[in-house]
Amino acid sequence: MVIDCHLHLCTFTPEHGGTSAHLLSTLPFRFMRWRLGMTGADATTERQLERKFAELMAETPQIDAAVVLAFDAVYTDDGEFDHDNTHLYVTNGYVLELSKQRKNVLFGASVHPYRKDAINELEWAISRGAVLLKWLPIVQGFDPSDPRCFPLYEMLAHHKVPLLAHTGGEKSLPNINPHVADPMLLLPALERGVTVIGAHCGTKSAPGERDFVPEWSRLARDYENFYGDTAALNLPTRCYAYKTILKDDVLRAKLLHGSDWPILPLPPLSVGFSRAMELMGDENWIRRDVMIKEALGLDRDYWLRAAKVLRLPTAAAATVAAT
Repeated sequence: MVIDCHLHLCTFTPEHGGTSAHLLSTLPFRFMRWRLGMTGADATTERQLERKFAELMAETPQIDAAVVLAFDAVYTDDGEFDHDNTHLYVTNGYVLELSKQRKNVLFGASVHPYRKDAINELEWAISRGAVLLKWLPIVQGFDPSDPRCFPLYEMLAHHKVPLLAHTGGEKSLPNINPHVADPMLLLPALERGVTVIGAHCGTKSAPGERDFVPEWSRLARDYENFYGDTAALNLPTRCYAYKTILKDDVLRAKLLHGSDWPILPLPPLSVGFSRAMELMGDENWIRRDVMIKEALGLDRDYWLRAAKVLRLPTAAAATVAAT
């Protein structure tokens, strides 16, 4: 199986989480909504976005399944729901139901480690087939090296559920604590046996930010259970990492495919100017992201690696074993 391990849907209803008015007014979200034809912010909009996603997946035969990521709310230090700082919230229940409705959707859970019921919520998600746990610490406002995370690490290691943790900068969502972008903060998870996927390979999201690709590379070399995904690497601010990673066989062998849809993928000029212009003509951003990475020469092992790293449901795991 070829799996996109990093893909998002937004929600617009309280029962499924929600997206704040502030976030909807930002330039990146206004552009994405315009490009996807989303004019509202209600239950109808949710269904429109789901249909658009399904349409794009159907038009991308290179991808067999995608992990749709839940995105937990922000919680305060004392474990209370932080409404004021929660701008994107996608509940585990919403993504679970979507995975039941669509065969090519895998359930990516998200549980904030500071919430009072964190262990119970993670146990609930794992028991219902979560293939990974998603964190974005600089946006969700916590430190992955905080001892409050350790019980979750023990559970993830026990159940062999990977942790997909954002590393490096982030500009699409408001930052609460940009000081927790360092992949080295994930050492407590690695040392407890958790398989960790450092999303974005520690890349910068804007000029002037600190580059954490060296830290990501160090962990990829030192820990067998540490990986990275290529989500959003086809952005001008992040694609610089290809030059370092793709020429190194050890680092290439740690890459998993992720698109970060609905983030816009732009082909780097390293694929050649004429090929870049050709790729820009593909309006299906999921397929365009795949074709850019094919043009960059990412091999068959790269495309199949996510299926070997994720905790797949029994039927999907059997398919992988047979290939």
